[in-house]
Amino acid sequence: MVNIIWLILLLAGILVAGINGRIEVVTEAAFHAAKTGVEISIEIIGIMTLWLGLLKLAEKSGLVQLLAKFIRPLAILLFPSIPKDSPALGSIIMNLSANVLGLGNAATPFGLKAMSQLQQLNRNKDEASDAMITFLALNTSCITLIPAMVISLRVKEGSANPVEIVGTTIVATACGTVLAMISDHYLRNKYYRNHKR
Repeated sequence: MVNIIWLILLLAGILVAGINGRIEVVTEAAFHAAKTGVEISIEIIGIMTLWLGLLKLAEKSGLVQLLAKFIRPLAILLFPSIPKDSPALGSIIMNLSANVLGLGNAATPFGLKAMSQLQQLNRNKDEASDAMITFLALNTSCITLIPAMVISLRVKEGSANPVEIVGTTIVATACGTVLAMISDHYLRNKYYRNHKR
């Protein structure tokens, strides 16, 4: 659906430029956007490499595992349908740990693995399980202590204090996480109440 929307916007822009006799503007905008995309990507690669390297160090030093130990009791509470010895729980914990550290790129493989493992535990393969829905809500809204990607973008743009957003990010993502978990719990209970009637 998103691809269709982008296609409509692109074709509408080309059509309007053609009607106004300014089709060269479309070409200039395309080349400028491509150039900007490459520049931003190259500059962010270095910063993301640094943060991913720090995550690897945190992983090797046991910091991620330590964080995972703090998250594990919460994960067991949030995902009661997952057996405590399931590898899915481990993948969820690693995903959340990486998200908490603001490393969405590093969290993605763990998230995909967790969803695959949750699907194996799912009794009804045609519908998402409660654990899958809760994980998706939590993964999307996860509290972030170090917004590495945003900090790297601020560094790239020459911000005088790129880390000044850490406090507000923690507050905003904590509010988002709490709201997501309350919504997940409320909507699930409402769904089960309606289907028991």
